[in-house]
Amino acid sequence: MDAKNVNNYHDQQNIGNVEKMREVVAMLPPFCKQFFRGITENTSARTRLAYAYDIRIFFEFLHETNSALSRMEITEFPLAILDQITREDIEEYTEYLSYYEKDGKVYTNDERGKKRKLCSLRSFYNYYFESELIKNNPAQLVPLPKLHEKEIVRLDADEVAILLDQAEDGTGLTKAQQRFHKATAARDVALLTLLLGTGIRVSECVGLDMNDVDFKNNGVKIRRKGGYEAVVYFGEEVEEALRAYLEERRHVIPQTGHENALFLSIQNRRISVRAVENMVKKYSATVTSLKKITPHKLRSTYGTSLYRETGDIYLVADVLGHKDVNTTRKHYAALEDERRRYAADKVRLREKRGPK
Repeated sequence: MDAKNVNNYHDQQNIGNVEKMREVVAMLPPFCKQFFRGITENTSARTRLAYAYDIRIFFEFLHETNSALSRMEITEFPLAILDQITREDIEEYTEYLSYYEKDGKVYTNDERGKKRKLCSLRSFYNYYFESELIKNNPAQLVPLPKLHEKEIVRLDADEVAILLDQAEDGTGLTKAQQRFHKATAARDVALLTLLLGTGIRVSECVGLDMNDVDFKNNGVKIRRKGGYEAVVYFGEEVEEALRAYLEERRHVIPQTGHENALFLSIQNRRISVRAVENMVKKYSATVTSLKKITPHKLRSTYGTSLYRETGDIYLVADVLGHKDVNTTRKHYAALEDERRRYAADKVRLREKRGPK
C-alpha cells in the first residue's frame, strides 16, 4: 500500500518508518534481517527503525576500526563475526560513540545516547545468543552507562499565562512573525492550551483528526506509543480554545489527503511535529530566555501541576500514558521529596510547652 494513499496519520507514520527501516537494513549484513523479523511482533516500526540506525553505527565502527573487516563491505559480514567480538571491542565502541565523524559531519553522544545504543546492541546480541546461533554474548558483559538525573524543566504558572497571552496577541513576536500571527493565532492558542491542559505528546497531538474531539464528554481520542488508543479528558479552558479554533477550521479548505486533520499548517496540510516544536520555541522565547522550552516541557509542566494538585502518582502515570509508574516517579522524584518534607511537621506528637 502506498503511504500517499493512506489518510490516517499514524498509519502513514508506520509505513514511512517501515520503508526507512528497510532502506537501512539493506545496508547491513544479510543475517540482520532475521533479527528484525524476529522482533516484529513485539516492537513498533519506530522502535525497529531506531534499532536499525543504532546497529548500523555499530557495524560502521567495526568497518572503520577493525583491519580485517575493513577489507570487506559491511553487507558481506558473516554471522560468525559476532562470536569474534570481545567485551573490549564493545567498550571501545562505547568510547567511539562519544565523538565520531561520518560524511563530514560530527556526531556526539552523551550518557543517554550511549545507553540507548548499547541497549540496542544488547537486544541484537541477545536474539542470536538465545536462538543458539552464536556462543558468546559480550554485549551483556558491558555495564550500561550510569545516568545522572536531569532537573525537570517546566513553566511556572505565571509563565504559562504569559505564553498563552503571547499566542493570543503576538505582541512579543518579531515583525516578520507578526505577519503570520493573525492567520494562526486561534490554532496556536488551541494547540498550546491542549498540550498544557492534557499533557499529551506532540506526536499524539499532530495525529488528531476532527472526529477525535468529543465535546459531549470533553475528551480527545489519541493513539499512544505502542499503538493503543486512549481517551484523554480536558477542562473548560481547553474546550473554549478548541471551539474557537474549530470555528475558523471549518472555513478552511485542506489539501487533498489532509481533510480529516485537526490541526493544519499555514499550507493547509496536517501540521508536523517539527512545526509544533518551532511554534513552541517561538512563543516561549518571548516568555523566558533561561529555559529551553519544547513540547515535551509543556507535558512536564502539566504533569507537575497535576501531581501538585492531586499527590496521586498513579493518576499522573495513567493520564500521561506511562506504562510503568516508576517512569513517572523518576521524573517527579523531586516533587515527592518536596511533599515528604511538607509532611514532616504535620503530625504533632505533643503539645508545645510554654517557657518554664
